[in-house]
Amino acid sequence: MAQTISFLLVLSLVTFSPLCFFGMANGASPLYPQFYDHSCPKALEIVKSVVAKAVAKEARMAASLLRLHFHDCFVKGCDASLLLDSSGTITSEKRSNPNRNSARGFEVLDAIKSALEKECPHTVSCADILALAARDSTVLTGGPSWEVPLGRRDSKGASLSGSNRNIPAPNNTFQTILTKFKLQKLDIVDLVALSGSHTIGNARCTSFRQRLYNQSGNGQPDFSLDQSYAAQLRTRCPRSGGDQNLFFLDFVSPTKFDNNYYKNILASKGLLSSDQVLFTKSEASMELVKKYAANSKLFFEQFAKSMVKMGNISPLTGSKGEIRKNCRKINT
Repeated sequence: MAQTISFLLVLSLVTFSPLCFFGMANGASPLYPQFYDHSCPKALEIVKSVVAKAVAKEARMAASLLRLHFHDCFVKGCDASLLLDSSGTITSEKRSNPNRNSARGFEVLDAIKSALEKECPHTVSCADILALAARDSTVLTGGPSWEVPLGRRDSKGASLSGSNRNIPAPNNTFQTILTKFKLQKLDIVDLVALSGSHTIGNARCTSFRQRLYNQSGNGQPDFSLDQSYAAQLRTRCPRSGGDQNLFFLDFVSPTKFDNNYYKNILASKGLLSSDQVLFTKSEASMELVKKYAANSKLFFEQFAKSMVKMGNISPLTGSKGEIRKNCRKINT
């Protein structure tokens, strides 16, 4: 999904007891929020501190970190495969269409990992760092908080083809996007709630150009896009050139995590085709968009629930995978 966020899901109000576990359907070891309480008690504090500095330096970084967690989990599960650079037998997922020229924030994760290795060597996984950074980025920009189930381990491989195949694209049809979510055991409620991460961040001109000039291959713009807004977008997103020009996904409050994203969609001002189809192509998703536009508390609660659910996609636990010393490469 496009930068948020390509990219783009009552937990914020719930208090978990120390014995609260999040089991997985496949019977693997459960993830739970207290995983590092004894092995690395300062882990969560360290992640939050580094993320806070990065977001203070550049507000856009919150969306970038949130998006990395999403793009990681949709390929092989939440295993930090996205963070691996190309080397030896590994072809990096960073080269895939959804990530090339847009996935960013890797140096922030390097800084977090470096700090954690000093504090408690070989203990905290890169996959858990991604999950925590996504939560902290949400909170720092005004969004909901939730307890992050922990205990993921890192993969020893990547999947370029999986990254190209599994991650929803800005120009996918509604049905294609929903199918990609269902393949991850996420439903239409998760789809609409997680798309709300587009309340922060940017998208490149190349991600929505077809809406401005040639939506259906007939040389006509997308008429589901407010035409005065479209005219404004055309000034910096020409027919050719300017591919990397950045635009706010939510032009009303671009650095604040709120429900204006849904209000924009109601006004036909969702930037990406994948945003606007939530209102135009499905009655069920249209009703959810209306609900979240009217009630930010409801959106926040569901976003927190859906983020926990997404973070539970096929994690490696127990003796599977490894704890990488460097998030960019497997241990030697």
